[in-house]
Amino acid sequence: MFLVYAVFFAVSFLASIVGAICGIGGGVIIKPVLDAFGVLDVTVISFLSGCTVLAMSLYSVGRNKLSGTSRIDMATGTPLAIGGAVGGIAGKYMFQAVKGLFADQNTVGAVQAACLLVLTLGTLIYTIKKDRIKTHHLKNIPVCLVIGLFLGILSSFLGIGGGPINLVILYFFFSMSTKTAAANSLYIILFSQVTSLVSTIVTGTVPQVSWGVLAGMIVCGLLGGMAGRAFNRKMDDKMVDKLFMILMVVIIIINIYNIYRYV
Repeated sequence: MFLVYAVFFAVSFLASIVGAICGIGGGVIIKPVLDAFGVLDVTVISFLSGCTVLAMSLYSVGRNKLSGTSRIDMATGTPLAIGGAVGGIAGKYMFQAVKGLFADQNTVGAVQAACLLVLTLGTLIYTIKKDRIKTHHLKNIPVCLVIGLFLGILSSFLGIGGGPINLVILYFFFSMSTKTAAANSLYIILFSQVTSLVSTIVTGTVPQVSWGVLAGMIVCGLLGGMAGRAFNRKMDDKMVDKLFMILMVVIIIINIYNIYRYV
């Protein structure tokens, strides 16, 4: 098991690097990859993934804010983040409800993998065609709250701490550039993960985890956030887009495998 957990730490570190660069949190990589190993319950993996992403996003958002390099649009980013926070709680309850419907937890994993596959495939198609798609500049606060709520629910339910769908929403509804969307996505992820974790603790639904593994993944998330932030400053929007699309293809393949394995 030591070798397996060492791989978990490596995945958390590398996923957090990419997550910090692209603004997808890293959970969209960590969750399906850890699922593919089949050594932990899906609930445990969702919890580990969420905590890792929380550590990475907390560092990335906080460090950029303190250094004065933050690209967060507070006028729209904050309502989105608040909506994401509420959605984080709703998504947690939704996950528990779906989990209760099935005696076999593999079925829950299959549902999560299928949802993530559809979202990732749609995100890849949009990213390829985004230069030809007309975008909008929404400023309406209630609409921002609703959009944030939707993103928070997806983030928490799928256990990915955010994900590619954040970027598509920010591109389409708010006409953000790639790196600006990445910064605002991490801001939303931070809020949704904090409330999701608090909800898990308050409701007493924290799964049985190895605290050593959890601590190791959190440390790797922080280190990955540091490295990702450094890389992000040296990359332009086109480079980030290419990395993002490659990542989407990898995630699609992993989720197809997970669906096959669970079913």
